[in-house]
Amino acid sequence: MEIKEERIKGLFTFLPKVFGDERGYFLETFSQFKYEKILNVTSLVQDNLSLSSKGVLRGLHFQSPPHDQGKLIQVIKGSVIDVALDIRKDSPTYGQHISILLDDIEKKQFWIPPGFAHGFCALEDNTIFSYKCSNYYAPAFENTILWNDKNLNIDWNIKEPIISEKDQRGIEFNNFVSPF
Repeated sequence: MEIKEERIKGLFTFLPKVFGDERGYFLETFSQFKYEKILNVTSLVQDNLSLSSKGVLRGLHFQSPPHDQGKLIQVIKGSVIDVALDIRKDSPTYGQHISILLDDIEKKQFWIPPGFAHGFCALEDNTIFSYKCSNYYAPAFENTILWNDKNLNIDWNIKEPIISEKDQRGIEFNNFVSPF
């Protein structure tokens, strides 16, 4: 497996070894022993899957402490533009983001630790997205930063995304007070 720390400290991508032949392929998608050393996380406690149509944009979501979550994410089917926004108030990269293409061909994984808001936009119909989370879902601690905030300048690679009501009511970044 290739491991790369991204330009914003704490974000990692993992490119697994894929063993393929005429029958299909095999890859290891998770090993607690391997990942806990790199991610400094002792356990990932919840798995989530989402199915999205082309053009669905979800985010930018995060959970506040003490229910903050790290997420190990991967596309099972389809492709997405995935975005991690640094919301750690003392970070030198506060307010900066990284966009990464994740798809079912390369099978890359992306680690987003606590202290980041996360979102993605599906580039294909029937995109299946997988999350391994370091903490349980706690709706009372969930927050949303406005996906199209002009101050963030995020290129989602789409003109008219499909957005939930919750995501349309996200907090503008200039009005946001980081709990991290």
